[in-house]
Amino acid sequence: MDGEEITMQRNWYLSTLTDVEEVKMVQRILPVWATTIMFWTVYAQMTTFSVQQATTMDRRIGNSFQIPAASLTVFFVGSVLLTVPIYDRVITPIAKKISHNPQGLTPLQRIGVGLVFSIFAMVSAALIEIKRLRMAQFFFVGSGEAFTYIGQLDFFLRECPRGMKTMSTGLFLSTLSLGFFLSSLLVTLVHKATRHREPWLADNLNHGRLHHFYWLLALLSGVNLVAYLFCAKGYVYKDKRLAEAGIELVETDTACHA
Repeated sequence: MDGEEITMQRNWYLSTLTDVEEVKMVQRILPVWATTIMFWTVYAQMTTFSVQQATTMDRRIGNSFQIPAASLTVFFVGSVLLTVPIYDRVITPIAKKISHNPQGLTPLQRIGVGLVFSIFAMVSAALIEIKRLRMAQFFFVGSGEAFTYIGQLDFFLRECPRGMKTMSTGLFLSTLSLGFFLSSLLVTLVHKATRHREPWLADNLNHGRLHHFYWLLALLSGVNLVAYLFCAKGYVYKDKRLAEAGIELVETDTACHA
């Protein structure tokens, strides 16, 4: 093997500046990605227990009509539909004037608002569970979903390298799936830890301590929010970071299909 062939083989192992920067972009995204999983854990819990909770409620309207227990999840959809126009028409103009940002709230700020709503949801769920009334919790989770869902997609699409745009959707869906997985894991662990004393998650909610479980989720969400704020505070958006470093990435559209 002559020297020219050895040089050609070695070239396969050389990474371009674009390759290196794209890897760094993904590494910077991962802490934010990890701290958004908890929101979907909260979301999963609300969808898991909502129907069971609703069966214990007085859902009668008048003397002849009763709202089906499973239909109460419509409050999720209703709160999202209500939150989005309020954000576009009210919050965004105010945020533009205060922050002088044409977007109003940045993607990271939107995610942060959604995480705060998830904590409110668990606190209200715990308090309302004690009195066996369950309406306000749906509004907080739905509003949080509107902020977190849009914020996550915007953030991942904006910060992923152009050649890895399809990865942005995967990052979002992975937080959702991991959130539901973590939800199932928490239910299993809590049930095993409490079943021999005062079970938190009994088959009959009247014999359980579901509000304790909601307090646990509120606590975990609070710790997660602190971690998220730490990650978000130190994060510099891709465009600003590359501009300050004087780096111009060579990105081609064909890379999206690689």
